[in-house]
Amino acid sequence: MTEPMSVSFPPAFVWGAATSAYQIEGAAAEDGRTPSIWDTFSHTPGRTAGGDHGDVAIDHYHRYRDDVAMMAELGLASYRFSVSWSRVQPTGRGPAVQRGLDFYRRLVDELLSHGIKPALTLYHWDLPQELEDAGGWPERETAYRFAEYAALLGQALGDRVEQWITLNEPWCSAFLGYCSGVHAPGRTDPEASLRAAHHLNLAHGLGTTALRATLPAGASVAVSLNSQVIRPLSQDPADLEAAQRIDDLANGVFHGPILHGAYPETLIKATRSVTDWAFVQQGDLVLTHQPLDALGLNYYTPALVSAAENAPSGPLADNHGSGARAPWPGADDVTFHQPPGERTSMGWAVDPTGLHDLVMRYTREAPGLPLYITENGAAYDDEPDAEGRVHDPERIAYLHGHLTALRRAVDDGAEVRGYYLWSLMDNFEWAYGYEKRFGAVHVDYETLARTPKSSAHWYSRVARTGTLPPLP
Repeated sequence: MTEPMSVSFPPAFVWGAATSAYQIEGAAAEDGRTPSIWDTFSHTPGRTAGGDHGDVAIDHYHRYRDDVAMMAELGLASYRFSVSWSRVQPTGRGPAVQRGLDFYRRLVDELLSHGIKPALTLYHWDLPQELEDAGGWPERETAYRFAEYAALLGQALGDRVEQWITLNEPWCSAFLGYCSGVHAPGRTDPEASLRAAHHLNLAHGLGTTALRATLPAGASVAVSLNSQVIRPLSQDPADLEAAQRIDDLANGVFHGPILHGAYPETLIKATRSVTDWAFVQQGDLVLTHQPLDALGLNYYTPALVSAAENAPSGPLADNHGSGARAPWPGADDVTFHQPPGERTSMGWAVDPTGLHDLVMRYTREAPGLPLYITENGAAYDDEPDAEGRVHDPERIAYLHGHLTALRRAVDDGAEVRGYYLWSLMDNFEWAYGYEKRFGAVHVDYETLARTPKSSAHWYSRVARTGTLPPLP
């Protein structure tokens, strides 16, 4: 199909960029901050590429004013960031440390002074280590500690932050952290991962209630899900059943309780060999099913799956990397295939149709609920040229394709209110260390100098005009 010459978005559409605390802040032991599970994990030999960690990261903690000025120069209307839980509440319980809160007060004030709307994510994977030592997300108590933390942040920043997100990508926290072990805390216990998923849902519900008790009227509370586009290799019944199992574990395990107040029956049935779900207590699904003001969706690439007996010979890949085990409790026998076509440096297929499909699915799952794309982007091997400029035409093409698909979803009736590019800057990419660059802004990891790439300038034109410039 031929794309239109000009792709434009509604005037009120919000253009932003996103980051997370552990990936950019550094200052790991300053102003009362204590270790999170990612500090512990990244300092454990063999856990991250090159033994990399976020002790300094890209030093946003000390350079935030310059970073905010750069956002303003790029014309961003909003900035999505996360709070380091252990910077604010070092043990994961008790009163807040004011020095930690003061950093976020300064950051928010700096954003507002430049006309940039803050979008605050409470949890982007960095659980205080003391809470993990007490059992972590598989323990119910962690959800109640999260609600206490949410209330502290709401009281401290509710007068100046309107947009709140409880959790970012709870799938990664539960299944990469507690099942496959490729993310912090690095545990490989399938039953614990399902308990963690439930307690993350509970934390979202309790945290939403705590925020609403402290925030002024008009504040928005949302959650960001990395709901995945799962496609069967064929229409063979075995492949369709395999796709259903993965869809339940990738999507239904979170949107079921959060949006509908129930876990999918197919999920419960498929995981009976792993757990009896006794950790779901009476009344829990009422607590998880809190009204939302918006829903965040993160999208990078689709997944192509089949039943093991239908897997042809050839290259296969799980989109989430290798680990001690697959991150799919009750579905270890499902085979993941590499979709055809172009790939990013992560090995992920570039497929904008998946973004359209995802948005339309959630338009049906939650009719009338405003949607935001809270993460979308691509990693490529970007290096400066002889003049110090960084050209990344692949990323521009990726963004152009995905934004065109997003506009098509809006035309098809989706209530999409905004888009946040992942990521504003190159940063610590979790278990990949500093090997993968998602940023629109290049960071020299020796000098920490920031250099906007070609994609940053291209995206700046999008943010300022609401219209996609042509591909270079």
